[in-house]
Amino acid sequence: MPFAIKHKWQKLDFNQLLKRIVPAIFVMGLAYLLVTVIKSYLFRFWLAPDNVPAFMIFFRLNWAIMLMAGIRLMAIWLLAYHLYHYAQREINIAKENARLAIIAKDAQLSSLSAQLNPHFLFNSLNNIKALVIENPKSARRAIDLLSDLLRTALYSDDVLLTTVKDELALVKDYFELEKLRFEERLQFCIEADDRLNNALILRFSIQTLAENAIKHGIARQKSGGLVSVKVVVVDNYINISVQNPGEFNMDEQNEGLGIKNLTERLQLQYKGLAKFGIINEAGGNVLSTILIPRS
Repeated sequence: MPFAIKHKWQKLDFNQLLKRIVPAIFVMGLAYLLVTVIKSYLFRFWLAPDNVPAFMIFFRLNWAIMLMAGIRLMAIWLLAYHLYHYAQREINIAKENARLAIIAKDAQLSSLSAQLNPHFLFNSLNNIKALVIENPKSARRAIDLLSDLLRTALYSDDVLLTTVKDELALVKDYFELEKLRFEERLQFCIEADDRLNNALILRFSIQTLAENAIKHGIARQKSGGLVSVKVVVVDNYINISVQNPGEFNMDEQNEGLGIKNLTERLQLQYKGLAKFGIINEAGGNVLSTILIPRS
């Protein structure tokens, strides 16, 4: 098939390929006819030279059968050859598209994750700024906590997932940092199923909900309140819930970077299988929930 390779038939789409294959089958069928007729005639002439009819008579008697046989054989061969290469090309294109989709997803996840570090850093620095004047001793403690938090965040910059245990350790340090500012106004509790300690979840996922609970809950309550974090198994999901005092406002939440970012990352990482929601509960509480499929 040098002609087909030279003219890059393997790269044509199916309709264009078919337009070239049909005439090629007919031409090659004619070539098969000529070669077969001559070969058969010579073979008969060699075996029984006295009983061989004239060439044109022999040709008229056999051309139709040999032409149909040639077209049939060439059609099978050409179609099999080109359809094989067409299928291989489509498989390679599908593989390449899948690889590009994965690269794009990873790049988008990395970009979204990278946005969280400065977002988290600015929030923490604002907290320390408030403490410097009010309570210098607490400000120094806050700087120590922030150093630990940044060490965890920045030195794992290329990691998209983390264990539940490590994420909760980060959240605990964050609450300790915020408690220096809010003092008795902030109470918190963290509960987790021990079976999930090594389960992988999105980095900063619980942290984002914790920040949201402080910003839209504790900070707006004169008497503060309790932020409760729970990580448990529900059916085949990891159920992450954060409860805080306050009232959920959809318009206000939609303006925040953290929740938008978290929603996008969940959709990308878990391909639409993760669930996220925020609701107002009876008793003046807000409940934020993430459901992640257990692998």
